[in-house]
Amino acid sequence: MLERILFPTDGSDGAAFAFDHVLDLAVRHDATVHILTVADTTENGMLQIGGDDVTALEQDRDQIVREAAEQAHQRGVETVTKVRQGEPYREIIDDAERHGLDLIVMPTHGRRGLERFLLGSTSERVVRRADVPVLTIRPDDDVTVTHPYENVLVPTDGSDCANQALAIGVDIADGEKAALHLLSVITITALGTDARPDIQMEALEESAHELLDEATAFADGAGVEPASKAVEYGPSIHQAILTYIEVHDIDLVVVGTHGRTGFDRYVLGSVTEYLVRTSPIPVLTVRAPETDT
Repeated sequence: MLERILFPTDGSDGAAFAFDHVLDLAVRHDATVHILTVADTTENGMLQIGGDDVTALEQDRDQIVREAAEQAHQRGVETVTKVRQGEPYREIIDDAERHGLDLIVMPTHGRRGLERFLLGSTSERVVRRADVPVLTIRPDDDVTVTHPYENVLVPTDGSDCANQALAIGVDIADGEKAALHLLSVITITALGTDARPDIQMEALEESAHELLDEATAFADGAGVEPASKAVEYGPSIHQAILTYIEVHDIDLVVVGTHGRTGFDRYVLGSVTEYLVRTSPIPVLTVRAPETDT
């Protein structure tokens, strides 16, 4: 699956943190890493560089990709380097789709000590809009990045996005020889004000187990037997997922998201957004392809 990986970089500490993991993936899968940096020549970007001319900006970007390529070559990883001008998130998405790349890997924020979380950032826009799966990593002290992956978690709610994430998660687990964990979450708030919560809970549990059975059948059909399938309960979906990650030593969580429908909301409300912001491990987001209606 992972033959061509796109790594957008701005030379920041956050990017350097993520790049170590990119190289681990590339070595294991014998992948080529496309190293991309974008000179932000939008109006806001030019204001932020304090009037520096584009030539000087490009020279700085050339040095960033050269240094990253040298680091990759020291580990025997083949690279393609690119410097572009424009709006960073658009250039990243266009490059990934134009060249048929398999994965984009990005940090959720760049500068150490600057809490520029995903919301409103380049990474957030890429996650929402890219057809290519996006692996995000928080470059923070409480984050653990382990490779090769030993335990891969795929939460599911039965949506098209979740099913697309399941397909990628199964592929990743197979390629990494990792244990596949399937999870369905029932929230306490889902019970609402029904006069017979026991009946409603029974229906929710039945539905959750059906989703897991369907996911298990899909994984089995792909030659991957899930190591576990669980129905968990909690005050929120994202908190139940985070708890499962901690208890079961999960190394990677694969979740579905959608970006161009409605108000650009994530699947399951803000669950994916919250996970990308707070997960102690890498998060692989997968957006289901759009279909014409």
